This record gives sequence, C-alpha cells and structure tokens, in this order.
Amino acid sequence: MKKVILFGLSLFAGMAFAQHDPTAVEQCLSHQYIEWQEEQNPGYAAHVEEQFEIAKNSAATKGPEAEYKLPVVVHVVYDPSTPEQNIHDSIIYNQIETLNQDYNRLNPDTVNMRTDFADVAGSPKIEFVLAQVDPNGNPTTGITRTQTSQYTFGDIGLFTGDFSSLEEVKSTADGGIDPWDQSRYINIWVCNMEISGFTLLLGYATPPSNLSNWPAGGVGNLGDGVVVQYQAFGANNPNDLLLGPGNNHEVLGRTLSHEVGHYLGLRHIWGDGDCSSQDGIDDTPNATDQSDGCDTTMNSCVDVINGVDLPDMLENYMDYSDETCQNSFTKGQVALMHGVLENQRYDLAYNNPASVIKEELSASIYPNPTRSTLHVEIDNGQIEKVEVFNTQGQVLLTDEGGNQFVKLNVEGLNNGVYFVKVNNNAGITTVQKFIKH
Repeated sequence: MKKVILFGLSLFAGMAFAQHDPTAVEQCLSHQYIEWQEEQNPGYAAHVEEQFEIAKNSAATKGPEAEYKLPVVVHVVYDPSTPEQNIHDSIIYNQIETLNQDYNRLNPDTVNMRTDFADVAGSPKIEFVLAQVDPNGNPTTGITRTQTSQYTFGDIGLFTGDFSSLEEVKSTADGGIDPWDQSRYINIWVCNMEISGFTLLLGYATPPSNLSNWPAGGVGNLGDGVVVQYQAFGANNPNDLLLGPGNNHEVLGRTLSHEVGHYLGLRHIWGDGDCSSQDGIDDTPNATDQSDGCDTTMNSCVDVINGVDLPDMLENYMDYSDETCQNSFTKGQVALMHGVLENQRYDLAYNNPASVIKEELSASIYPNPTRSTLHVEIDNGQIEKVEVFNTQGQVLLTDEGGNQFVKLNVEGLNNGVYFVKVNNNAGITTVQKFIKH
C-alpha cells in the first residue's frame, strides 16, 4: 500500500499510523486489523501466529514449481451520488492482469530490481481468474455491483483501532454485500474508506486461518477477504488523482498485490517493528521501519543473507515503498504462500470445481462478437439444450437442439456481455462468453 493524504490530524499512537511523513499515513491496515480482532476475540493474534508457523513449516514440502489457479469475485460497493465509486469493468480487468503479472514475475519492471536480490527473488506462479460460476451454479462475470447509502465505510473510530465501520462493507444488512463462499472464492470488496475531513485508507486483508480450529470466541471466516479503496484499484484508474491535494501517489495496481500477500499469509517486510522484529521469512532483509519513496541507499539493519548484508528491500511488494519501486517477492515469501495454499486455504486451491468452469465439452460459438445470429456447434454428441444467460444469471433464450449445430437469433438482446450454456446428450456442459453489439 502506498502514499495517502492526511488532512491535518494528530493521530493516536495506538493506531500505528505512520508518523514519519506529515502528508502520509500507513496505507495498509492489516496489522492493525489483527490487533482489533485480538481485542474483540482474545486469542486471535496467537492463532494467526500459530497458523503462520504451520504454513511456514509445510512450505518446504511443496516444490517451487507448484502452480495454482484461484477464483476471484470483486464486489464493487458504491454510493450512486458519487458515480466514480462504481468503477468500470475495464479497471477491474486491468487490476486482475496486474495481479497476475506480479504473482508470476511477468511484470516488465522486474528489470529494475537491484542485483543484490537476484538470488532471492521468486515467482509465486499463482493465476487469479474472475469466477465464471456463482455459488448457486449460475454463470457470472465474477463482478458484483451493490448500491449503498453509505458515502464511505471509513469512520473516525479507526483512529482508536475500531474496524467495525469498515467491516460493514462485508455485510448486506449493513449496506455492503455478503461474501461468496470464502472457502472457494477470494472475496475482494472495492469501496470508499475515506474518513471524511481527515484521511484516506488504501486497503487491508484478513490473514489465513484454519477455520475448523478457531479458538473459543474466534471470528471464524466472517470477514475473510480483501478490501481496497476504489481509487487505488487498477493501474488504469482515472480516479487516482482524487487521493488528495498534493498527493504524489502513482497507482499501478499494487495495493491489491500487497493485500493479497497478506491474505496468503505474508507480513510487512519490516515485521511491524524495529531491527529486533521480523516478518518470519528468512530471505527478506530486516528493516527498522517501512520504506517511504524509493531510497535505494537505505540499509537500516544488519541482516546477513547468503553471506551478504542486504540493503532494505524496497522492491518488495510487502513494503510501503512507492508502487513504481516495487517489483518482486522473495523465494521465502513464495514458499510461505504455497504453504498456506496447501493448508489453511487448501479448499480455495483444490476444491473449487464450481468456481472456475472446466470446459469438458468442445464447443464453437461464432461469430463473436455478433449482431444478430449466434451459431453453436459441438464436436462430440448431440446438443440437448442451449441457454443464453445475462450477467445476472437470468435465462433469456433457450433452444432444445437435437443435433450438433444450433443457430440462435440474438438480435433482440441489448448490446453487452452474455453467456451461452451448452449441454450435450452425454450430460457434459460447457459455458462460453459472447458479446452482442
């Protein structure tokens, strides 16, 4: 998370907002979220630490070449009186693309990483895909949109460590939207978290937990997921300049890269303390504090890794350095995230057959995009049924088929994105997207 503007407020030290720069506050609240949950549910912090150690100890059992595909649902919660809160689909697509680049080391700015870290940089090899099926089995774009009467979910109570107002975005009853099954989807809420008249927050995420072994009084998976400020979502977001007067924050979509790191078990690289603290990862150099800007001269702690006292790693996504400086995870961080996916988030990695459609039936739909007619053709068996859904899952057209080819008249549909679901006589189904224009 990056630079955010503070409009003249002396903050409570207990909230741990950054004190070093009078124009900036701590942009990620994941550490403070754990502290708040500990107050509400004693034992929460110890449990998070226990789960971190479980993931870390199991990390070595999974080879570095492991690859994962994780389904994502983006919940856009917006006040209709502020239309820019209702971010465009193109911003969401761009953000997912950025996330995939960062988590596969395909981001072009990896060339900017200093040679000091050449031996420790690693690729998580995690692909994030917008869900194609919702929890009820209906086709979806993986994006939900919810109008709310709340202009912002931020509240001055945050300055005393109270997250109650922010958590309301995760509840339909409180003006937000309930999460989809958190064992099968990564829920990402995009909303306004501005604290009116004071400051802006960029995001926070819940750490992984072994949900079946929560301590007495634990919160379970109620708030599990990621929350991001709407201006900080997507590298192509035209609203980033609304982050505040005098703001020098350049949005490249790495707020989400940082927060998903927390969601998958990573801590801030400086360990939320001084040189005596650490993030629990052996190949991330210790630091006295978060990085500000892109100061490559900083080496705030003596920390010898592979025989070298490495400088502060401002290239790391889990630092607070400018997004233009960040470009890498370390191999140790990769191993920890893989350990989480093999343990606390095992179902997300392996038991999500309804979250990402597996196209077992080979079907061709054309032309795509189309203006009036859509041809559907399969290679194996006969078409038993064809259904056309809109993005809300409503069935708009149906054809009973009877052979390997169906021609649909879609001229009456409004321009937009639709899904065609094809069943053959062997009970095999595929769903594909098409565009009507």
